[in-house]
Amino acid sequence: MSSSVFQRKDIPVVNIGKKGLDEAVLEEIKNVLKARGIVKVKLLKNFREAYGLSPEEAAVVLSQRLSAEIVGVRGFVIVLKKAIREH
Repeated sequence: MSSSVFQRKDIPVVNIGKKGLDEAVLEEIKNVLKARGIVKVKLLKNFREAYGLSPEEAAVVLSQRLSAEIVGVRGFVIVLKKAIREH
């Protein structure tokens, strides 16, 4: 995992708050992944308080539901990239 990916400003960011991992948020992340291939997901305090998932657990849930690869987790920021399809 490269620390520079967390510092890059050109990667789109999606915030997850008190609504959690609802369909609208998942669809937004899916659209960003489709368009850009990579996305940063920030877990806001409201999400952490309401759902009690660790960032690592949330990353696994997101990667499974979106068929994405986890690039890394740092603090409350998850970086996902579009999964490479094997033929």
